[in-house]
Amino acid sequence: MEECAHAGCLMELCIQLCITMLGKQLIQNNLFEIGLPKSEMVSIQEPVLHKTLKRYEKDQLLGPFVGLNPEYMEMIIQFGMVTLFVASFPLAPLFALLNNIIEIRLDAKKFVTELRRPIAAKAKDIGIWYNLLRGLSKVAVIVNAFVIAFTSDFIPRLVYQHVYSPDGTLHGFVNHTLSYFNVTDFDPGTEPLQPMHLGYKVSVCRYKDYRDAPWSSTKYELSKEFWAILAARLAFVIVFQNVVMLMSDFVDWLIPDIPKDISLQIHKEKILMVELFMKEEQGKRFAARDNQDSCTVPSSANQRPPQPRSRPVSQAHSS
Repeated sequence: MEECAHAGCLMELCIQLCITMLGKQLIQNNLFEIGLPKSEMVSIQEPVLHKTLKRYEKDQLLGPFVGLNPEYMEMIIQFGMVTLFVASFPLAPLFALLNNIIEIRLDAKKFVTELRRPIAAKAKDIGIWYNLLRGLSKVAVIVNAFVIAFTSDFIPRLVYQHVYSPDGTLHGFVNHTLSYFNVTDFDPGTEPLQPMHLGYKVSVCRYKDYRDAPWSSTKYELSKEFWAILAARLAFVIVFQNVVMLMSDFVDWLIPDIPKDISLQIHKEKILMVELFMKEEQGKRFAARDNQDSCTVPSSANQRPPQPRSRPVSQAHSS
């Protein structure tokens, strides 16, 4: 913390992220891809031959398709830069959005006019990349909590205002963050060469840290203010992490993964499939019943109808 500028380490991190998002994402990935000329796969001296080629022959002359791993990796890196350090550079999502708007059109042009057609394959989801994105989002919460707590004066100001300030304001905060150092305690050979450069001899210096004064029994040791601020920072990290996790889980529960209209269409499709299956089963039963009836009718037709019984001859003559 002592090596950071007066504005804190948060400003230095913000400048680095600004250079990364603007320089690498926007200039290197997009402007170079637009401005640099592409090598022609077909010679200019053969336009007639190129016109006579069929579509699959022209596609064969294009560059090979190496897969989607480079595209996914580029998005993973951008997502990590945005989510891990968004607390120090709040404009990072805006620049990422602008970059993706341009990138989606450049990728569409690249896949249509510069690369061979990839072989289509079914995929349930994006695979391991989803787990990487989910893991980055979890880690980003913790990283942002530490960035806010340890690279800014947010926590020290709150601790001073509510614990050490006599009037509940920030008056005297800078003096509270400065420790004392006796110039006679310099190691041999490390003292200033010109101690009188201010016009008078300096006996005590001030520096930004939480250390005990040189006249105390534990001089230059970490003071109790340091441990109080460190405990407050760690408490802030724990509270921030749990609150954000609960909010993310609530939003995840509140917003379904599948939109309502699509879920309705899926439900209707399932109902139609069940109805079609029932109709097929019913048709099979009717067909089996008709076959059974057609098999039993010929056997009954071959049977002779019962004949009436004839009377005895003697009875006929007597009558």
